[in-house]
Amino acid sequence: MKTAQEYFDEYAVSHQNETNKAIHYICVPLIFFSVIGLLMSIPTTFLENTFGLYNPLLENWAVMVTLFISIFYLRLGFWFFIEMLFVILLCIIGNFWISNNANLFYVSITIFVLAWIGQFYGHKVEGAKPSFLKDLEFLLIGPLWVIQKLGQKK
Repeated sequence: MKTAQEYFDEYAVSHQNETNKAIHYICVPLIFFSVIGLLMSIPTTFLENTFGLYNPLLENWAVMVTLFISIFYLRLGFWFFIEMLFVILLCIIGNFWISNNANLFYVSITIFVLAWIGQFYGHKVEGAKPSFLKDLEFLLIGPLWVIQKLGQKK
C-alpha cells in the first residue's frame, strides 16, 4: 500500500489549476456527503433485525460501509483516520437531519449528480482526467486530500 504522501502527491498531479482545486474543495465533500446520504437511504430492516438496536444513527448502511473504509484511512495513519472519522460522523448526523426534514434519497442524488458535474467541469478546465479513472482508491483519497489542503490554508 502507498503512503498517504504518495497518494497526495499523485492526486495533486491532476489538481494544479486553481479553479479545479476550488471546485474540488466544494464538490468532493458534497460527493462524500451525498454518498453517505445514499447509503443511509437504503432500508435498514436487515440491520435492525440483526443488531436489534433500532437506532437510525448506528443501524444504517453508511455506518456499515464506513467501518470498512475506515480501515483504509487507519492504514494511512492514525490522525488521517481520526480526521475522516470526524467527517463521517458529521455526514451521518447531517444526513440524519435531512432525512427528518426531506426525502434523503432525492436530496442525496441531486447533490451527487450536481457535484459530479462540477468535478468533471473542473477536470475539463484542468485538462486532466480525474485520478479515480486510474485508481479507484483515489475516490477515498479525494476527501482526505481536501481536508489536508484546507488545513494548510492560513
